[in-house]
Amino acid sequence: MDEEILAWVVLIVASCIEPIWVTCLDMSENFKKKGWGIAAVVLVLLCLYLLAYCVGMTDENGVNYIGPGVAYAILAGIGAAGIVAIGRVLYKEKLTFRRMAFVFMIFIGIIGTRLAGAM
Repeated sequence: MDEEILAWVVLIVASCIEPIWVTCLDMSENFKKKGWGIAAVVLVLLCLYLLAYCVGMTDENGVNYIGPGVAYAILAGIGAAGIVAIGRVLYKEKLTFRRMAFVFMIFIGIIGTRLAGAM
């Protein structure tokens, strides 16, 4: 697999882990439920490790495939959209047109960030 593609795959995996650790943190009820708390800590550390790993990947000239600003923006955007989805499924949160429009704008921003970097 091409290293640049691998960097993006690692970033996507880290981004998918983010809403999961946030959910585990909530389920731990302020760390009263130790299993959920431990899962949250392990997952947040894994998420940050993967973020650092993909940002640290460079080409033969030492140039990062994904810069830290772009990587974090994508991680936060996918994480935010993911937690909105989890909120709907687990907590029956209402999805209004406005909320969905803003989540859609997050995805447009993520796609735009990727396309702008390819130029």
